[in-house]
Amino acid sequence: MTTPFYTPPDVLDEQALSLEQLAAACRMAPQWVVERVTTGVLHCDTIDATGHSSPQSWRFSTHTVIRARRIAQLERTFEADPELAALTADLMEEVRQLRRRIRG
Repeated sequence: MTTPFYTPPDVLDEQALSLEQLAAACRMAPQWVVERVTTGVLHCDTIDATGHSSPQSWRFSTHTVIRARRIAQLERTFEADPELAALTADLMEEVRQLRRRIRG
């Protein structure tokens, strides 16, 4: 039996995770999350009126948590750079959506 590539995070319902919680969910350091947000690989869901916010006030949705975990896993497993891991995560999500359309 093979180990699944991705294991979903705990149920988040309507809550959003903080920077530290997202880092822990990805098994990465908070600095890893900060670097991915500042380069545009990940997006935080809270930004103030000026278009900026401090990392301590960032909040991340369930969708972002899933994406971040995939990116972290790809980076660890294949030593992929962040942009390549993000592109791969996007393609995986697109394939999943297309398969859902075909079935439904």
